[in-house]
Amino acid sequence: MLLDGKTLLITGVLMDSSIAFHVARLAQEQGAEVVLTSFGRTFRITQTIAKRLPKPAPVIELDVADKEHLDTLAERLGEHVDHLDGVLHSIGFAPQGAFDFLAADWEDVQTALHISAYSLKALAVAALPRMREGGSIVGLTFDAQYAWPVYDWMGVSKAAFEATSRYLARDLGPKGIRSNLVSAGPISTTAAKSIPEFEQFARWGEKAPLGWDVKDPVPAAQACVALLSDWFPATSGEIVHVDGGFHAMGF
Repeated sequence: MLLDGKTLLITGVLMDSSIAFHVARLAQEQGAEVVLTSFGRTFRITQTIAKRLPKPAPVIELDVADKEHLDTLAERLGEHVDHLDGVLHSIGFAPQGAFDFLAADWEDVQTALHISAYSLKALAVAALPRMREGGSIVGLTFDAQYAWPVYDWMGVSKAAFEATSRYLARDLGPKGIRSNLVSAGPISTTAAKSIPEFEQFARWGEKAPLGWDVKDPVPAAQACVALLSDWFPATSGEIVHVDGGFHAMGF
């Protein structure tokens, strides 16, 4: 029961194939109370998928690009929980134009950076009033050390995302709040389907020494749960790779 008595805010639950869904499932199995977020036309989908969790979980509306949603988040959370011990950031979006590095215009790049990087800071600040006793913020990234095929401005956004986590670790550490990321290998989620030529990543397991199953989100979810627990009390600003060891290999 790694999360016994803890209360978590989980973003990004869309389908039961998503990493966020399995974080929510495992968190409940480990004793946590979970609140989910969604917005717009995906809100009802998240409500439906939430019924597949071991226990009922409320879903509140949150668009991280909507200032009013962010400004009222802590208050609206109060309808369900009195405090938060952890937050999972599992949010990313880039317009199709952002997947062509040289041709992308600023409007598309701006959207990618806003939703996929700046939102980590925005979500942390919005949740802060409910994290009075410290806690853990965990985000999901895709290794930004490299220029990946087709990932383009989403890759740049992930680099900004990783830097943002380090600055959150600096500024929130004195409040007892840790900020860490899980760098997962490619997973065939709904979000991944929006990436052009995502099937190129299906060969990831050929280089990963432990192998890699693009259809299995559970290992990454387990790492998130561990970082949301008290088992990493002195770890912040870190990126934990859950990719079968791919990141450590050369040619």
